[in-house]
Amino acid sequence: MSMTPDQMPQRAVVQFNCTGQAVGKMRNELDVRMVKPFEERFTLASDEGAFHGGDATAPPPLALFVGGLTGCIMTQLRAFAKRMKVTISDLQVDVRVQWDWAAKDRVYETAPKSFEIDILLDSDDPLEDQLRLVEAAKKGCFIEQTLGQQNTITHRLKQGDTWVAVD
Repeated sequence: MSMTPDQMPQRAVVQFNCTGQAVGKMRNELDVRMVKPFEERFTLASDEGAFHGGDATAPPPLALFVGGLTGCIMTQLRAFAKRMKVTISDLQVDVRVQWDWAAKDRVYETAPKSFEIDILLDSDDPLEDQLRLVEAAKKGCFIEQTLGQQNTITHRLKQGDTWVAVD
C-alpha cells in the first residue's frame, strides 16, 4: 500500500531490506524491498566485467550506487519543486564519484575520495528560490544524507545455527 505525502506521519522510519543471491560467475540477483513506512518491491541485478571474472550481464554495484545517488537528488529536486512552487523547465544532473584504490596483497582496499554533484536547473524563478530548492533536495536525499556522515556498518557471518560478528 502506497501513501501520498499528505498521508505520511510527521516522523517515520524508512527501511529497505535486500536479499542477494549469487548466480552465474559474478552475477547477483537482488530482491529489494521497502518494508517501512509502506511496502514496495523491486528486482535488480549486478554483475562485474572481466576484471572480476564476470560476464557484464548487469551494471556493477558501483554503477548502481552512483546511479542511485544521481536519481535520488533528481527525484527530490523534482518532487520538492512542486511543493515549493519552483518551476523547472528542464533538469540535468552530472555526478562524479571518485575512490582511492590500493593493492593489498592479492586483494585491494578502497576509500572514498570525492563526491561532486553539478545541477543544471532550467528555471525562470529567482536564484534565491532555486538555491532554497537545492538545499531542501540535499536534505531530503537519503543517499546524500547517508554519505555526509560517519556511519556504523555491522557484518555477521552465519556459522551453523549462529551468527558470528565480523569486527
